[in-house]
Amino acid sequence: MILADEAATAAIGQRLARQLKGGDVVTLSGGLGVGKTTLVRHLLAALGHEGEVPSPSFAIVQPYDHMMLAVWHADLYRIEHPSELAEIGLDSIGDEVVLLVEWPERAGPAAWPHALRLTLEITGPEQRRLTAQVPAAWEGRWPPPPTSR
Repeated sequence: MILADEAATAAIGQRLARQLKGGDVVTLSGGLGVGKTTLVRHLLAALGHEGEVPSPSFAIVQPYDHMMLAVWHADLYRIEHPSELAEIGLDSIGDEVVLLVEWPERAGPAAWPHALRLTLEITGPEQRRLTAQVPAAWEGRWPPPPTSR
C-alpha cells in the first residue's frame, strides 16, 4: 500500500483504529524517521486521545488508558537484548489493552506471533510504502475498509 503523504498516513491510522479490539498487538517496523510514531499519533487521535503523543524512546512504554480503548505504545529502540523485555511487563497487559510496538525486531523473532506486523519504508520525500504480514487473527480486519463519506 502506498501512502502518498501524511494525510494518507492519517487516514490509514484512523481506519486501523476502527479495527482494533482488546488484546490486539500491532508492530511497526522501519528505519528512523519513516513515520512509525506519526502513524501511532493518528491512530490514537482516532481513538479519542487529545494532546501530544511523544515517541516513547526513553520511557519505552507510554500507556493511554483514558480512551474508548486502552493502548500501550512501546518503543523498543533502546532494548539491547530480548531478555530486557521481562522488566518492562509487556507480557502482562491483558486482553483489554491494545499493544502498539515500534522496533519489534528488538524483542526477537518469536515475540507476538499473532501480531499484525506493519512495515514502513520511505519511497519519496513524503511517500511511504506500507506492507503487512497478516495473521489469522486479523483476517477480515486488514486491510481496514475505507472511511465512508
